Parts: sequence; C-alpha cells; structure tokens
Amino acid sequence: MSNFESVFTLEATQLKFGAGAAEELGWELKRFNLKSVILVTDPALHAYGLIERIEGLIAKAGVSFHRFEDIRVEPTIESLQKAVDFCVEHPADGFVALGGGSTMDTAKVSNLITVHGGQIMDYVNAPIGGGKKPPGPLKPLICLPTTSGSGSEATTVAILDIPDLHVKTGISHRFMRAALAIVDPELARSTPAGVTASAGLDVLCHAIESYISLPYDKRPKPASPDERPPYQGSNPVADIWSLKAIEFGGQFLERAVKDGNDVEARGTMMLGATMAGIGFGTAGVHIPHSLAYPIAGIKHSYHAPGYSRNYGFVPHGYSVIVTSPAAFRYTYDSYPDKHILAAELLRGHKIENPGPESLPSAIIDMMKAVGSPSGIAELGYDEADFPAIIEGALKQQRLLAGAPKPVNAKVLETILQQSLKNW
Repeated sequence: MSNFESVFTLEATQLKFGAGAAEELGWELKRFNLKSVILVTDPALHAYGLIERIEGLIAKAGVSFHRFEDIRVEPTIESLQKAVDFCVEHPADGFVALGGGSTMDTAKVSNLITVHGGQIMDYVNAPIGGGKKPPGPLKPLICLPTTSGSGSEATTVAILDIPDLHVKTGISHRFMRAALAIVDPELARSTPAGVTASAGLDVLCHAIESYISLPYDKRPKPASPDERPPYQGSNPVADIWSLKAIEFGGQFLERAVKDGNDVEARGTMMLGATMAGIGFGTAGVHIPHSLAYPIAGIKHSYHAPGYSRNYGFVPHGYSVIVTSPAAFRYTYDSYPDKHILAAELLRGHKIENPGPESLPSAIIDMMKAVGSPSGIAELGYDEADFPAIIEGALKQQRLLAGAPKPVNAKVLETILQQSLKNW
C-alpha cells in the first residue's frame, strides 16, 4: 500500500451569482429557516447605502437582527474578540456577512466561538495556537462580498493578526465554510480602486499558488479521513477553478481597478475570487502566503491608497503579491508547464520562448498596471527585517507543506532579497 495520498475531496460553498442576486437574501433566510441573525458588516458601507439596503431585505423577510460593525481591516485577535463578545450578548440563529474578507472572517470566527465556546487561540492553527478542531457544524452563515478579491465566502479559513507575536495566522476547518455565498456584482461598485487592486492581486495569488502546489498524490497519506487537511494539494478539480480565476484576472483586473462602474469587470473579478476560493480552499496556498503573514504582521507603517483607516497596515493582497514573482521564479523547475500556462493565461496569449521569467514578468506587469507596491521595501522592510520575516514564515508549516519544492530559511532569504524591489 502506497504511503502517498490517493483521495481528494471537494466541498464547495453554495453559490448564487449575478446582478441583483442580493435581492434574494430574504428568500434565502427563509430557506435556512432563520428567525434571527447577526449582520456583520463594514461601517464604510453606510456611505453607499448598502447596509441600509441589506437591513431592509432582512427586515422584509420578517427576520430580526442585530448589527455588528466594529470591523478592523486585517482583523486582530482583539478585534475578533469584540465581535465574539457582541454575538454572545445577542444570540441568533445565524449570521449574514456584508463586506470584504475582513468582515467575512470576523463572522466566521464569531460563529465558531459562539457555537463551540473556548478561546480564539484554542482554534488558531498550530504551532502558533492550539489547533483545536470544532467538534461539530456551525450556524448558517450567508456571505455577501462587496470586494472582488478575498474569496473568503468560499473558503474554510479565517485570517487574523496577532500583534503580540508579530505574525498573522488563521483558523481553518471545513465547518468554518459559509453555508451560502451571494455574489452580486452591483455590490462591488462602491469599492475604491486601491482596494480592488489589492483584492484582485490576492485572487491571482490564490489561483496561481493553488494550481502550482504539490499535487495531492505526492503528499503523505493521512492516518484517517479526519486528518486529511483542507489544503490537499493541486488536483484535477481544483485546477479547473484556479485556471479560470487566473484567466479572469488577466482579462478583467486592470479594467476593474480603472473603472468602478465597469460592472462586467468587477463582477467577473468577484466570480473569479469565489472560483479561486474554491480552488485554493481545496488545493491550498504556499510560499507567498506564508511570507505574507509576517510581512503584514511585523510592521504597520504602510498606508495603502483607497483604505480610509487611521492606522497603518499592509492589505493582504499586497502582502502576498510582492514576493510572488520571486517565489514562482524559485518553483519554476518543479512544474515548468504549469508556470508557463499560468503566465499565458495572465497575458491572454501564447508566450514565445517561455522560461523561468515568464510568470514573474507577467505578474510584475500586472502589479504595475494596477498600482501595486513594487516590493517589500515600499512596505517598510529592509534586509535587517529578513530574520523576523523568515521566522514568521517558517511557522506557517500548514501552508509550506503545499509548496512544490522544499522550503527552508535560505530559500526564503533569497526570495526576500529578490522581493525588495520587483522593478
């Protein structure tokens, strides 16, 4: 009997997509037999009337609700605890999340702790946290994303920043997955261009990393089905979702950033985000994301355009994209054909004389086109910060296990050196 895995799974969130899909929220609440919900949302959406619109749909369905809107972009363990405390004080049958990845992740963690109790750190991925598994299903969570990027509406993961440890990490389990994603392109009109850029680059990283991850049948066989990780490695089904998301990014991301009223571009990027979420939610991400967590967690001095917050932070999409050219330069010889296909989908055409620089250069050109930071130096880092970043990245073994080539401190140092400035 082989010691390698021979099985992969696909557990996807129910998806409802299309312009006007949000209007069906009341019908969906009734379908789930919800009498009361917590609406978790970003207060910035008041400016566009989105919160009031969704509250009207909830009320019209005869469902009572309480609103929690003390959302922090890139949630910290403290901000999540505030949400948990609020939800404990206002018991409900389920959750509705309206906003970006930070909002949806806040709802996921609130759902987990209010159902199963304990401390947030109990469930945080080991070795940073206790790695405890939820003992049973959670309450229904309906996600209405307003950004075209995080894919959180389709994943099993919630990401959080732990400032005391200078690291970002996550909680991951199949029970964390939303019951339904209502993806309505009309909800993305309001998103500032900078947010669309960062979120869209996150889509590309999700899709490319999952497509170029260690295949499921080259990973160790788990002792039991319960031990099979949510991130299983690339597989024929996840690849379909990931490849389409890369293609959508190549075709529509620049357009989505340039014109908020380009509903086709923003809507297709929203769909691409969900598709990438299904792909990486099954296959997993690796080197760029493992580096992104300490890059976002160690320093909070960067102020990104489009994010109207009075504190510095590195938006997630920028924290992953800055090291991805160097990361894929390193992984090229593991699966050259995959790297080349990803580059061609980003470019939208065949590449003459492709090679190790095909994918890095395609990513860099997209970064330039949408106004991304050029590298980690622009985010406030220099070579003196490398040891701390590497230490934080090596704690993300759940992610690094999916890299298509072995990763150690020396590899990460080389990637960081190349990532100070990508142009």
